[in-house]
Amino acid sequence: MSSTETGEDNFESPEYDGDSVTGIVFDGLIGAVSGAVGTAAMTVVLLVGATLGGFDVESFVTVVELIGLDAVVSGYAVAVGYLLFLTGGTVMWPLLFVSLGRYLPGGTWARRGTVFGAVLWTGFVLAFYTGYAGAALAAYVAVTLAGHLIYGFCLGAVFDYLGGREEPLV
Repeated sequence: MSSTETGEDNFESPEYDGDSVTGIVFDGLIGAVSGAVGTAAMTVVLLVGATLGGFDVESFVTVVELIGLDAVVSGYAVAVGYLLFLTGGTVMWPLLFVSLGRYLPGGTWARRGTVFGAVLWTGFVLAFYTGYAGAALAAYVAVTLAGHLIYGFCLGAVFDYLGGREEPLV
């Protein structure tokens, strides 16, 4: 019975030596690609939400304000905020995911990623809240939750697809 049929992870790959620098770089690239795919999918959901009144792209300014760059990049705060958001989704969160993923429920990385996305959502929904009320609040909650579930699923699915061994090195 294959690992796919049992629902277990099987990341054994003969292509490269997993204990080498090449293996570590390869893991990093898998993480970055996974995060980029997830962040791209989430961005689409957030932009759809913005057209429906359930998300305000001005919320990305919050990221710039958190690190104190708002005075430096005042005219480009939304763009810089989004780039920082993209960097976090491509680098930081995949690193945390691969570190904690084994402890999350689910038999595949895609399922674990969905749980991971739900956990990330709990912080996002509070940090990016900008005073929504009524139907806009319901849309904000639904759009951001859907975005995070999709982010986590895509993050994990790419790990499932590209992963090459049982244990990540980092």
